[in-house]
Amino acid sequence: MKQGLSLRVSQHLALTPQLQQSIRLLQLSTLEMAQEVEQMLDENPFLERTDEQADREAFGLEQTDAVVSAGEQIAEASALPPDAPSTDRISSAESTDSDHSVESRVDGDSPLEESWDGDGSVDMAPDDGEWGGEALARTNNLNNAGDDETASAAELARAATSLQDHLHDQARCLRLNDEDRAALYFLIESLNEDGYLEDPLSDLAQAWLRMSSPNVGDAGEDLEAREELAQRLGVALQLLQHMEPTGVGARDLGECLRLQIEELRNSPEARAALTICAQPLELMAKRDIKRLCSLCGADDETVRAALALIARLEPKPGRRFVNVERNIVVPDVLVTRAGRGFKVQLNPEVMPRLRVQDVYANAMRQNRGGRDNGTEAGHAAMQQRLQEARWFIKNIQQRFDTILRVSSAIVERQRNFFMHGELAMRPLVLREIADELGLHESTISRVTTAKYMATPFGTFELKYFFGSSLGTETGGNASSTAVRALLKQFIAAEEVSKPLSDNQLSDLLKEQGIECARRTVAKYREALRIAPANLRKSL
Repeated sequence: MKQGLSLRVSQHLALTPQLQQSIRLLQLSTLEMAQEVEQMLDENPFLERTDEQADREAFGLEQTDAVVSAGEQIAEASALPPDAPSTDRISSAESTDSDHSVESRVDGDSPLEESWDGDGSVDMAPDDGEWGGEALARTNNLNNAGDDETASAAELARAATSLQDHLHDQARCLRLNDEDRAALYFLIESLNEDGYLEDPLSDLAQAWLRMSSPNVGDAGEDLEAREELAQRLGVALQLLQHMEPTGVGARDLGECLRLQIEELRNSPEARAALTICAQPLELMAKRDIKRLCSLCGADDETVRAALALIARLEPKPGRRFVNVERNIVVPDVLVTRAGRGFKVQLNPEVMPRLRVQDVYANAMRQNRGGRDNGTEAGHAAMQQRLQEARWFIKNIQQRFDTILRVSSAIVERQRNFFMHGELAMRPLVLREIADELGLHESTISRVTTAKYMATPFGTFELKYFFGSSLGTETGGNASSTAVRALLKQFIAAEEVSKPLSDNQLSDLLKEQGIECARRTVAKYREALRIAPANLRKSL
């Protein structure tokens, strides 16, 4: 074999760390973004918060018309797993797209403003300025909140009383010996968040015995001690079930309803309701009036009144004590009326206000030419951290700018929704917004996931404004979101004694010119969490 040298030209596809960070930040939710910022502030000494009025960064503005190479676009797609769908691949050009504005105005007869596209250049502006708009500094201190009007919803949620604390406050008012107080405390701490006692008293007694006396003697002594503890827990359970909220400490739904009914006056309806709760709950769920009349020995009218009474009870006594912080949604985008159009702006409360430390950055510049070989490695490491801080600020800016661009396009496409509500929603798919903004569908998917928009009709996830289309008799299309809203109207207006079946709902949609099969109606009804006709029937 003859050996020789040869030259070969090839292209190498790679995702830079900056581009990877830009893609990752784009798909984070508001909460995850806040956590990412806090982590970066802890790790990078060149990054700090600022409360001053800040100018936006101007990275790459002198090259706004630069074209991103096809190789860079393919590089990002190649970084995804081989089995990832094609719609989940994003080009590098899209990740650097940003609209150099924190607000946009969508009018009835004016298109969206032109946007600028970053080129992914690593050249930095000489000014390590600030970015973040008009965001206010965050605080978690309730004492500094002033009054209830200035305290945030998250702070109020964290300050809410839990079910266990509420019950412990009541237990302190009871005159109990140490053993009974300990048993009551043990039961309160064993409740789930709905206020139910899921474990049998015998199992709880065994668990309490193991905690209090891990070295119990023979089996006879263990059984005797467990029975004694079970009796003590039974007495404590009676005390617990007489506490507020009524129904707390129940072992099942039937007992929970019974505890609440027993506090009502002794009427025929209440007596019948107690009997119904003692029967299999399937009969009540199916509203089998004839069977319940036979089992309760009451007439039809009394049983219906008893079922109406049961329907007003609380099946989860601990519901109002559950921490509601996880249900709080902070919108990323705010949409308000502005003349004949709408103003779309970023929510300043979710925009972190960051800047590069001026002292450290200036020290790095001044020491640029005076370092020796001993400090070369350390200087390079610090220079890299400074570069990371600058890129992090830039990528956050690009994230919010992309969210604003997509939101503005959605408002323009769904203008009728913002004027008339969900019945006026038009069909919209990711491809339409992607083509309009020159982005990839996967970019739109990332932007619209876990991002929320505050509108005159409420706060919605950006994905809410996208929906498939259904054919109409006139050859047009109707949005699936509008169809679901129409179904809600039909069901809200139905006769409670004769609820509409899925077939009847399908026929009503056909009368409106919308072709929708029965199975599709059933799917939409289930998505709306509306019960079928037999369970919606009035009592």
